[in-house]
Amino acid sequence: MGEWQLKRFWKDVSVLEKPEGFALTLDGKPVMTPFKSALTFPTRALADAAASEWEAQQDKVQPDAMPITRAGNSAIDKVAPQRPAVEEMLLEYAETDLVCYRAETPQDLVARQTELWDPCLDWIEDHLGVRMLAVTGVMYFPQPGQVRPAFERQLAQYSDFELTALHDLVVLPGSLVLGLAVAEDHLAPAEAWTLARLDEEWQSEFWGKDAEAEAKAMSRFRDFEAAATFLRLCRSENTR
Repeated sequence: MGEWQLKRFWKDVSVLEKPEGFALTLDGKPVMTPFKSALTFPTRALADAAASEWEAQQDKVQPDAMPITRAGNSAIDKVAPQRPAVEEMLLEYAETDLVCYRAETPQDLVARQTELWDPCLDWIEDHLGVRMLAVTGVMYFPQPGQVRPAFERQLAQYSDFELTALHDLVVLPGSLVLGLAVAEDHLAPAEAWTLARLDEEWQSEFWGKDAEAEAKAMSRFRDFEAAATFLRLCRSENTR
């Protein structure tokens, strides 16, 4: 936490184009990640967004207000050095994906899940060429053998920075299907989040909303939107 509790000491925030990417500098000195690598982004748009976060800081550095910077740190310090482990963790969601496990009762919830989640599985079939199975109950049921390799091929196409964004797009809703649908521009973040919270919304219709739970969900949605923004900026045209 020490790095993040520094008071603002810089006057100028700049982006320096280098062969390896777009580096963030404070008063001409490179910004370093927690593990002491230069904070360098693959696109100008991503670096500019991070620079805006640093420029907006007042007295003390507030990490919660710097999602682009935090994600950049994660891409460099965490995802790149252990990419196989990150991919494996994401692939595990394909075996227990939220949209594949359905309620047994009541019938109106079952019908709602079928109506709203089945199109997501249809899209996966169109996009990856595999059909995922939907089952009732919470007991584990293995997906067909071709499902995992199809997702592996998709993840292999993502850069370390893109995979960093996808991590949050998958983990926050608990669904590789929904996260990938956002990453591949099939669903808007708000649409995917609504689908991920289908069960919670159904419960609230009967029991009312819990203010604390709603506040936590909104905070997680902001993180979800930030991940989608990070991914979009990763794919801007001006790259190195």
